[in-house]
Amino acid sequence: MKCKRLNEVIELLQPEWQKEPDLNLLQFLQKLASEAGFNGDLVDLTDDILIYHLKMRSSSKDAAIPGLQKDYEEDFKTALLKARGVIKE
Repeated sequence: MKCKRLNEVIELLQPEWQKEPDLNLLQFLQKLASEAGFNGDLVDLTDDILIYHLKMRSSSKDAAIPGLQKDYEEDFKTALLKARGVIKE
Protein backbone atom coordinates (compact mmCIF):
# COMPACT_ATOMS: atom_id res chain seq x y z
CA MET A 1 0.00 0.00 0.00
CA LYS A 2 2.85 2.40 0.78
CA CYS A 3 4.26 1.88 -2.72
CA LYS A 4 0.93 2.93 -4.24
CA ARG A 5 0.91 6.13 -2.16
CA LEU A 6 4.51 6.91 -3.11
CA ASN A 7 3.71 6.47 -6.80
CA GLU A 8 0.70 8.77 -6.44
CA VAL A 9 2.77 11.48 -4.72
CA ILE A 10 5.49 11.26 -7.38
CA GLU A 11 2.93 11.32 -10.21
CA LEU A 12 1.28 14.45 -8.79
CA LEU A 13 4.54 16.10 -7.72
CA GLN A 14 6.48 15.83 -10.97
CA PRO A 15 4.45 18.18 -13.21
CA GLU A 16 4.09 20.78 -10.45
CA TRP A 17 7.79 20.71 -9.58
CA GLN A 18 8.72 21.10 -13.25
CA LYS A 19 6.89 24.44 -13.22
CA GLU A 20 9.41 25.69 -10.64
CA PRO A 21 12.77 24.17 -11.63
CA ASP A 22 14.78 26.69 -9.59
CA LEU A 23 13.67 25.03 -6.31
CA ASN A 24 15.25 21.88 -4.93
CA LEU A 25 12.96 19.12 -3.64
CA LEU A 26 12.95 20.22 0.00
CA GLN A 27 12.33 23.84 -0.92
CA PHE A 28 9.42 22.77 -3.11
CA LEU A 29 7.98 20.52 -0.39
CA GLN A 30 8.24 23.40 2.08
CA LYS A 31 6.42 25.66 -0.38
CA LEU A 32 3.65 23.07 -0.81
CA ALA A 33 3.35 22.67 2.95
CA SER A 34 3.04 26.43 3.41
CA GLU A 35 0.43 26.69 0.66
CA ALA A 36 -1.56 23.90 2.33
CA GLY A 37 -1.45 25.77 5.65
CA PHE A 38 0.90 23.28 7.31
CA ASN A 39 3.22 25.04 9.76
CA GLY A 40 5.00 22.11 11.42
CA ASP A 41 8.26 20.40 10.61
CA LEU A 42 8.54 18.73 7.20
CA VAL A 43 9.13 15.42 8.95
CA ASP A 44 5.51 15.62 10.19
CA LEU A 45 4.05 16.43 6.77
CA THR A 46 1.80 13.53 5.77
CA ASP A 47 1.37 12.08 2.32
CA ASP A 48 -2.36 12.85 2.59
CA ILE A 49 -1.65 16.57 2.90
CA LEU A 50 0.65 16.45 -0.12
CA ILE A 51 -1.74 14.40 -2.25
CA TYR A 52 -4.82 16.51 -1.54
CA HIS A 53 -2.94 19.77 -1.93
CA LEU A 54 -1.35 18.70 -5.21
CA LYS A 55 -4.74 17.56 -6.52
CA MET A 56 -6.37 20.85 -5.55
CA ARG A 57 -3.46 23.20 -6.31
CA SER A 58 -4.45 23.98 -9.90
CA SER A 59 -8.20 23.87 -9.36
CA SER A 60 -10.48 26.77 -8.59
CA LYS A 61 -11.23 27.72 -5.00
CA ASP A 62 -14.84 26.52 -5.44
CA ALA A 63 -13.92 23.05 -6.72
CA ALA A 64 -15.01 20.05 -4.68
CA ILE A 65 -12.41 18.18 -2.66
CA PRO A 66 -11.39 14.90 -4.32
CA GLY A 67 -13.22 12.01 -2.75
CA LEU A 68 -16.16 14.16 -1.68
CA GLN A 69 -17.50 14.92 -5.17
CA LYS A 70 -19.26 11.53 -5.33
CA ASP A 71 -21.37 12.53 -2.30
CA TYR A 72 -22.13 16.03 -3.55
CA GLU A 73 -25.76 16.97 -4.10
CA GLU A 74 -26.76 20.27 -5.66
CA ASP A 75 -30.11 20.21 -3.94
CA PHE A 76 -30.29 19.73 -0.16
CA LYS A 77 -33.82 18.33 -0.30
CA THR A 78 -32.74 15.59 -2.73
CA ALA A 79 -29.75 14.74 -0.55
CA LEU A 80 -31.98 14.48 2.51
CA LEU A 81 -34.48 12.24 0.73
CA LYS A 82 -31.68 9.97 -0.53
CA ALA A 83 -30.21 9.74 2.98
CA ARG A 84 -33.63 8.71 4.35
CA GLY A 85 -34.05 6.10 1.63
CA VAL A 86 -37.06 7.78 0.01
CA ILE A 87 -35.18 8.22 -3.26
CA LYS A 88 -33.25 5.20 -4.50
CA GLU A 89 -30.12 5.73 -6.58
